[in-house]
Amino acid sequence: MEYVEARRERVEERLAEVVARVDPVELSDQLADAVLAGGKRVRPTLTLLVCEAMGGDPEDALDFGVGIELVHNASLVVDDIIDRSELRRGEPSAWAAAGYGPALVASDGLLGEAFALFDDPRAMSAVADAMVELGEGEAMELVDRPETEDEYMTLARRKTGALFRAAAELGAIAAGADETAVETVGEYAEHVGVAFQIRDDVLDATGDTAALGKPAGQDEVMERPSVVRVTDRPVAEVNDLADAESRQARAALESLDLVDGDARTYLEELAAFVVERER
Repeated sequence: MEYVEARRERVEERLAEVVARVDPVELSDQLADAVLAGGKRVRPTLTLLVCEAMGGDPEDALDFGVGIELVHNASLVVDDIIDRSELRRGEPSAWAAAGYGPALVASDGLLGEAFALFDDPRAMSAVADAMVELGEGEAMELVDRPETEDEYMTLARRKTGALFRAAAELGAIAAGADETAVETVGEYAEHVGVAFQIRDDVLDATGDTAALGKPAGQDEVMERPSVVRVTDRPVAEVNDLADAESRQARAALESLDLVDGDARTYLEELAAFVVERER
């Protein structure tokens, strides 16, 4: 869809601008390697389109979207270190390319640049809450590993749903939405994020490295608590769990008073895309 691609390209342009201004140049280069080597840009695009669907100007949400993408990429750098994953988006991961120390410095740099973009108290609060959830999810995955379906769903909400929620909430905040609307669009996005994580687990178990752009089968190798391993369900039933999250996302979206148009259509389609994607 050209409409969505134009928003994604705007995010790419602003990402490049933010990274290029980082000093010293060595850190700027490390950040560029970590964040500009591709990616779907689902979260920042979500931020812009939520803003637009709520009657705002997507340009007003651009820095918020770029900020949440920087937070996301900072978390990926750490994830790859934890998982000892040598590939990210088909390229060497940050630690594999530069070593653990420089990779951690790059992650910190991404977070620093991100928080410089959240110049609104509500935005700062939304992102801080998401980072607490994300940290709890990482700890839960490493230490208190889920053994039941309910525990897994809590992990998925913290690990992936939280940043999706923040991305959508940032778009609503940029549009000047009230707290009820911010909360509701956050619920929509959280369900989208959980569905995304469930599908990610399925792809890890059933896909291949070339298609995914990152090592397949890592959940099994790392004994990571994926939904496939925790529930021991057949893949078809796991897909049903993702579909249920997608339906809840659409229900939350339908309860909002959104502007009819391409932005709203994309938000509806995103809830379907996350359970159908192949990488």
